[in-house]
Amino acid sequence: QLQASGGGLVQAGGSLRLSCAASGRTFVGYVMGWFRQAPGKEREFVAAITWSGGSTYYADSVKGRFTISRDNAKNTVYLQMNSVQPEDTAVYYCAAQYGYYYYTPSKYNYWGQGTEVTVSS
Repeated sequence: QLQASGGGLVQAGGSLRLSCAASGRTFVGYVMGWFRQAPGKEREFVAAITWSGGSTYYADSVKGRFTISRDNAKNTVYLQMNSVQPEDTAVYYCAAQYGYYYYTPSKYNYWGQGTEVTVSS
């Protein structure tokens, strides 16, 4: 129901845009989030956006470099990643929840399959 795409290999300092397309059900009113998981590490919050797009939330590690946005007409949420660094290397997951616990993975009800991002130095 959530399909993430756009991952790949990028050099440090470069940019990448991830997309997450929703299908099979409506996500009206849902908060959409991006998380990532690096090898050997726990899944961590990256960014979240409310249904209206009026509020966005970011992890400190990506603030000022990443931008989350959504196009509800296309049922798609995006993560624009600029000035990427090797520490951004991870599998990125999109997720959806009908709530307010933006930073907590366990509060998200729906998850995409993940798209891998590798940043070379």
